[in-house]
Amino acid sequence: MSHVDTLLPPQPAPPAVAQPITGTRLVGMGFVLLWVLLLGGMALMMFNNWDWEKFAKYGPRYISGLQVTLGLVAVSIIGGAIISFPLAFARMSKSRILSGIAYVYVYLFRGTPLLAQVFLIYYGLGSFRPQLESVGLWWFFKDAWNCAVFAFALNTAAYQAEILRGAIESVPRGQREAAISLGINKRISFWKIIMPQALIVALRPYGNEIILMVKASAIVAIVTVYDLMGETKYAFSRTFDYQTYLWAAIFYLVIVEILRNLWNVLEARLTRHLKR
Repeated sequence: MSHVDTLLPPQPAPPAVAQPITGTRLVGMGFVLLWVLLLGGMALMMFNNWDWEKFAKYGPRYISGLQVTLGLVAVSIIGGAIISFPLAFARMSKSRILSGIAYVYVYLFRGTPLLAQVFLIYYGLGSFRPQLESVGLWWFFKDAWNCAVFAFALNTAAYQAEILRGAIESVPRGQREAAISLGINKRISFWKIIMPQALIVALRPYGNEIILMVKASAIVAIVTVYDLMGETKYAFSRTFDYQTYLWAAIFYLVIVEILRNLWNVLEARLTRHLKR
């Protein structure tokens, strides 16, 4: 039986390997320096040309547009989430008819531009005004905001359905088999065991989808919805000042940054049991 007589003294850490300066690193550093100079120049130009009178005049309109944008995105995301649940289950269904219909829906709404979908609903359904009036739906589709919400909800439902389907299918099959072996009802095992794990997997993609919807909401200005971008276009048409679009970019950047940090906190909170 062996035993230790002496202990080895602590050894110093190995020396850091010097990183050679290659052509690739020089090009990368050059691009970073160029971006820093461009951003610095833009910030300096904004500071020197800042017009407080215009900002005070059009600032309330920007706040109003921001409220419209946030409301549009919130309603669309919630509506899309409601549609995505049966859509995701239909995609996973063993019925070829249900899965086929859901596949076609997802394929069409993910494969065509959101702008085209907004145009088809806003302008296309307007061509069927007599038919919509006969069934009592014209009051909804005659409003540009309603058409935009409807188009956005249908579009994000396709993406959310795929996110949800992928998250549910990512849960190991052993989880289901373990629940069955314990005699747990399938419905209870799905909502209490499978779904919580799937939602953790889907959390980050859901956050990305919300951020994408915030940025995509700018297109509704084309169909006369005075959201943040719509108010920006209005301010620019009165002033012809490029700063109006810089203000809008700052608003969008702040919204995205708030959502990103909120999602980081939410993810850290919900996955704290997975970290050691």
